[in-house]
Order: sequence, then structure tokens, then C-alpha cells
Amino acid sequence: MGWEPELDELRRRQALARRMGGEERVARQHASGRLTVRERIDRLFDAGSFRETGSVAGRGTYGPDGGDLVDFLPANMVVGTGRIDGRRAVAQGDDFTVRGGAADAAIWEKALWAERAAAELRLPLVRLVDGTGGGGSVKTLEDTGFSYVPPLPGWEQIVENLATVPVVAAALGPVAGMGAARVVAAHFAVIVRGTAQLFVAGPPVVAAAMGEAPDKEALGGARVQTRAGAVDNEAADEEDAFVQIRRFLSYLPASVWEPPPVVDADDPVDRREEELGEIVPRDRRTPYDARRLLALVCDRDSVFELGARYGRPLITALARLDGRPVGVLCGDPKHYAGGLTGDASDKLARFVDVCDQFHLPVASFVDQPGFVIGTEAERAGTIRRGARALFALYQSSVPRAAVLVRKVYGVAGAGLGTAPFRWAWPSGDWGSLPIEGGLEAAYRRELDAAEDREALRAEIQARLDAVRSPFRTAERFSVEEIVDPRDTRPLLCDWAARAHEVAAQQLGRKARGPRP
Repeated sequence: MGWEPELDELRRRQALARRMGGEERVARQHASGRLTVRERIDRLFDAGSFRETGSVAGRGTYGPDGGDLVDFLPANMVVGTGRIDGRRAVAQGDDFTVRGGAADAAIWEKALWAERAAAELRLPLVRLVDGTGGGGSVKTLEDTGFSYVPPLPGWEQIVENLATVPVVAAALGPVAGMGAARVVAAHFAVIVRGTAQLFVAGPPVVAAAMGEAPDKEALGGARVQTRAGAVDNEAADEEDAFVQIRRFLSYLPASVWEPPPVVDADDPVDRREEELGEIVPRDRRTPYDARRLLALVCDRDSVFELGARYGRPLITALARLDGRPVGVLCGDPKHYAGGLTGDASDKLARFVDVCDQFHLPVASFVDQPGFVIGTEAERAGTIRRGARALFALYQSSVPRAAVLVRKVYGVAGAGLGTAPFRWAWPSGDWGSLPIEGGLEAAYRRELDAAEDREALRAEIQARLDAVRSPFRTAERFSVEEIVDPRDTRPLLCDWAARAHEVAAQQLGRKARGPRP
């Protein structure tokens, strides 16, 4: 006798599991503007490539005799492996239709299986988070009859994965507690506008504990959390979230033991954009479009920005140079003239850690007037956070290059402007202090004693301007080379080619991984 009866039972249970929480709850999920977990996996992974693990894990209801299965409620997480744009990955997706994704309806071993599978197979892990994933409802106390000291099952594997494989997470619904922690414990996190929120605790708990009465969006909506830096990017809808996940993964290797993937590029290495010759205004106080600058230098349509709403004086992005992925740092003169705030410093440190972990060379476009100053900056602990960011730069082992676009001042400028390979544009402007502020401090006595203060100030500034020319710096080899801005792309593409060869000789795990 063969095993066809058991195989029939397996297929029946799998069919029951695919019902998820039932027609009514699936309809409620769709009515909220959200896909089900199985629809999400189908849209994220290449067609027909996903292989589920634990497809019949859940809670069975049996007849009076205890022998026949009457009904079946699946565990509220789907896990498995598949391919994203042809490359293997592991998935861990919450099923909100079963008890709202709460842990008291989950089998925690499934989540841990996904974490371990990513580690063992050395593959990226994608977390599709839609629910609390924590302790569930307080009603559980009546069901169990006891309370417990809250555990963090598998958290050591979550920490280890951040050091070894790309981890991406999407907040796709109301996400709280452990669910929120799973989102932020990633190299890249995205949240869907309008239908997803992220918080330590939801509005009812906040109202009871804090006496506040925010709605879900005001407490943890996409705009709130991307501005706070808890989540990197906002997505317009779930499909956009999947597009961003695919794009992020396309720049990274499958693990720290592999080099970053190089793609065929149809953008000429020797492309010289005339616009670069005039993109920086002659007036040092006039901002320009830094994102346009990056688009002109990097491979066309390759710049993928991370954390645009957080730490806004600094742009962090993944990009390609002749098909080779690189990390990009770029000052944005439209915000604090590009000066490093505490938030921007935190953003810099985290981004550099990720690039270093996955062997992505880092190219910096420097227009840095220094750390932001003032009472608010001091209260924000800017100097400590800034020093930590500079430590991240100096502790990284991946090749770095710098393009000195305009200002390079103070400790922050020194840190960002220091690299084994760097080129300066004719618009370069550097020193210990910007002349505009430093002049007042250095010549205050003479200025205060002058009959015509403004005339003397203008005279002094003219003298200083004569000696601040970048060509005088180049005469002393204090800046190695001044280049035509239009030559920046060819120079960086040539650097990236060798930088990737060097980075490939340093594959493997760092002493410790990045922290969220």
C-alpha cells in the first residue's frame, strides 16, 4: 500500500492553511487597503519560485473521538525561500488575518527558522511585518492561567544576521512592540503611507499609560517615523514597498562572504556632463541641487536614496559607477548649508557601518561647513554624535574616495574630506573656520575700533579671499588634485573598478555587526 491517503491529507491541510484567517478576515484585510501575506509573497518573489516551509503548522481542531481533523487555523506567519530578481532570499511574513499577527497565535519557531535559514544559507532575509509579534492580548492571561517573564526568543540570531546577511523589513500594517523591533532591526526598513503605522505601543496603551490621545497616524504613521529616523523610506503603497526592497537588495551581496553584484552598464564611463561645470554657484552662500549633482555623476537612474527625511543636511544613497555598487555621502546645502546635525551624524554612522559590512566602497561629495552650532545643537549632543560618525568613517576598511565640491570646514569637514583618494573642484573652499564667522572672531578688536566697521571688514575679507584660493592649497599639495568637475565621473568610475577589486580581498564578517 502506498502513501496516497497521507498525501491527500497533506494537500487538504495545506488547502485549509491557504484560507488564512477565513473569508471574512481576508475581506477585512482587503477593505483596509492591505494585501494578505500570501499575496505579498507572490508579488515580491519571482513567479513560481517561493517554496514554503511549515505550510501545515498551526492549530488543529479534532472530532470527539480525537481522530479526524475538523478544522485548522494556520500559524500567523508564512516562511520559506524563493528568488527575487533571480537571486535567492528568505522570507518571513506575518498573517494579520490570524489574531492580528499577535504572538499568542504564532509558533515562534517559524520566525526563528527564517532567521536561521538566512544565516545557514547565507541569504538575504525579508521581513514582511504586519502585527504586533509580541505578547498578544492580555486576554491570554485567562487562557494560560499564568504570566511570564517576557523572553526574546531567537534575538541572538537577529543580532547575528545583521552582521552577516542583508536584512530588509517592511511595515505593512499597524506594527507594535516586538513587531516594531523586527522592523527597525534591519539594514533597510520601509513603511507604507496611510495603511501602516509603527509604534512601541498603540494608541489604547498610550492613552492608558500616558494620558495622551493620538490616533494611529499621529502616533506612528509613515511621515512621523521617517522623520524620526526609525524607518528609512516611505512607500506610496505595498507595490512600491516591494519595488524598494528589490532595489535595495540589488546593490548588496547575498552575504558578507560574497562581493557586491556588478551589473552591465550602458552608461559611458567617459560621460562628461557640461552642467557640472556650473552647478555650484560662485556665491558661497547660494545652495544648489545636490541630488542633481549625484545624478549627473553616477550611472543614470542608479541613485537610490535612504532616509531622505531624517538627518537632512546629509544625503545617503546607494548608487552605481560603471555598474559597480557604491555607497554615497553628499552634503545638502539646502539644509543648514550641509552642516552636520546630531541626526545627520547618526545617519552617517549607520550608513557607513552598513557599507563597510557589505564591502561597498564609499564615495563622499563634500560640501561641509562643519557641525551645526548653537544652543539647540549643544542640547542635542551634536559633538558626541558627530564624533561617533567620524569614528565610523575611520574604523571602516572599505576603500573611500572624496570629491571636495565646496566647503570643507572644521572637524566635520576634516573627517568627511579625508580619504586616500580625493579630488577638489575649483569651487573648493576650506579651512578651520568659515571666513564669514572666523573673521569676526579673529579681528573683533580692530573692527570694533574702526571708524567704518563695514569698510574694514570688506577690506579684510578681500585680503583673506586672495589667499583662500584652492590653487594656493594645491601648490602646497594640501589638496592633491584640482579637477574639472566634468571629469568627476570618469575619475570615480576608474577608482570604483579598483576599489571593488580591493574590497573583494577583504570578504568576511567584521568583528561585530552594525547596530540598528
